[in-house]
Amino acid sequence: MPGLPEFIQTQTSPTTMAMVVGEASGDLLAALLIPQLQAHWPGLKLYGIGGERMVALGFDAWWPAKELAVRGYVEVLRHYRRIVGIRRELARRCLAKPPQLFIGVDAPDFNLSLAKTLRSQGIPSVQFVCPSVWAWRAHRIPVLAQSVDHVLCLFPFEPALLQSHGIPATYVGHPLAATIPLEVDGLAARATLGFTPTQRVVALMPGSRTSEIDHLALRFLRAAVIMREREPDLQFVLPTLPVHQARLQAMVAQLGLAADCQVLVGQSHLALAACSVSLIASGTATLEAALLKRPMVIAYHMNGLSWLIMKRQKLQPWVGLPNILCQDFVVPELLQSRAQPQALALETLAWLDDSERVERYRTRMHELHLALTRDTPALCVEVLSRLMAPTPSEH
Repeated sequence: MPGLPEFIQTQTSPTTMAMVVGEASGDLLAALLIPQLQAHWPGLKLYGIGGERMVALGFDAWWPAKELAVRGYVEVLRHYRRIVGIRRELARRCLAKPPQLFIGVDAPDFNLSLAKTLRSQGIPSVQFVCPSVWAWRAHRIPVLAQSVDHVLCLFPFEPALLQSHGIPATYVGHPLAATIPLEVDGLAARATLGFTPTQRVVALMPGSRTSEIDHLALRFLRAAVIMREREPDLQFVLPTLPVHQARLQAMVAQLGLAADCQVLVGQSHLALAACSVSLIASGTATLEAALLKRPMVIAYHMNGLSWLIMKRQKLQPWVGLPNILCQDFVVPELLQSRAQPQALALETLAWLDDSERVERYRTRMHELHLALTRDTPALCVEVLSRLMAPTPSEH
């Protein structure tokens, strides 16, 4: 703005932040944070890689988050050149016109390398969601230390671990814990989906990535066939993303489940609130089910080579978030070769016949819910404000 002193021009320029999310769960986390960022920094310009929820809030998505939604070593190798090309171009654009802050939301394989590049050029970098260094791939800790200025942690045990390695970190709680009520009206959710109060409903949640649909959807639906044979009155609900809807509906029809299984676009929280139990892929959705106090059976299956590599780096006996947070097998985990339809069906049905077990589980999830509830957006803004504050030499 010609004619104004430089410090006034700086003050009147809009705040800019680059942000990257890599999948649907990251899109949800970022969308919970963005309104608080916009309230604190009026006129804020946000850009980078984002999902549909972020775009609806005014985020400028240079690439859609689904471009990065790949899990597993072998699967990543197949898309390596494309993903590296996106990261290189994003770094080039950010360095050509630097944002005042970079926020990587989960997706550490992509974000830490990008953050390191940006940070080396003086752009403060934050990782929102601590990589699971306490579960596997502990060698990421030095990489994390070199890449970011601060880590915003979702779980209470993480900051002490990171700080012991010299990495600044703050526990901000899990935003889902503040958005999901302590008590959910399951009857209202059932009515919305057309179920009666007494019907027993199983939520099938095979994940949001294409690779997860490839490896889990048919297993889950075959398990549903077995469950229906044993319990003919069972109903099923399968929430998914629009991109997977037609494929899953075709599977449902092929297996003769069309009359008993609703395929929903989105509405995963509604499906979980309405269900009696869920059969669910390991990931953020397991935490959503836990916060909704719904029993679950956690399953996962991936490329065999990816599984062998991941298994060698595993540091603890659990992979599901509810079990990790409780440090106990509060819900079953059926992984890789154990994730067979018969076993999945039997473990899921077992919840329906054990009301005492369900009640114990709900009590533990209530305690977990309380522990994870914080004003996450406000705590995040407090940390980001400190990082973006001018140093004395800049006054």
